[in-house]
Amino acid sequence: MFKPNVTVATIVHAQDKFLVVEEWVNNKPTWNQPAGHLEANESLLQAAQRELFEETGIQGTPQKLIKVHQWIAPDSTQFIRFLFSLELDAPCETSPHDSDISACHWVTAEDILSSPCLRSPLVAQSIRCFQEGISYPLDILTAFGHHYD
Repeated sequence: MFKPNVTVATIVHAQDKFLVVEEWVNNKPTWNQPAGHLEANESLLQAAQRELFEETGIQGTPQKLIKVHQWIAPDSTQFIRFLFSLELDAPCETSPHDSDISACHWVTAEDILSSPCLRSPLVAQSIRCFQEGISYPLDILTAFGHHYD
């Protein structure tokens, strides 16, 4: 049975800046939105909150669903990626709790769109989707049949 990877990512935006997390892959720095896999016994929103905290130290709740992408990576791994957004009043200090994250950076959309060090093409595509201004309320997503505290 085919089981694609389910991931979540959050665009964090404040005063025309976007937060990217930096991790080293194959001895090269790469940028991504705070992102990761859905874990057992958590809702999509809980996964987004957890990844946001682990990778940035920010304790926040995404405010909107931006897009759901199906992506086939170059190695043929398939992902279903739920993209959320969180709007902050101003860029804030970060303190990653995930040892894979070497730094967080507040950068412009153009910095991301022109960066040669993106983790995947979805990082830039996520910014484009955010810039389109189309979003959906979080209640479009529900966890049915299990209580998530």
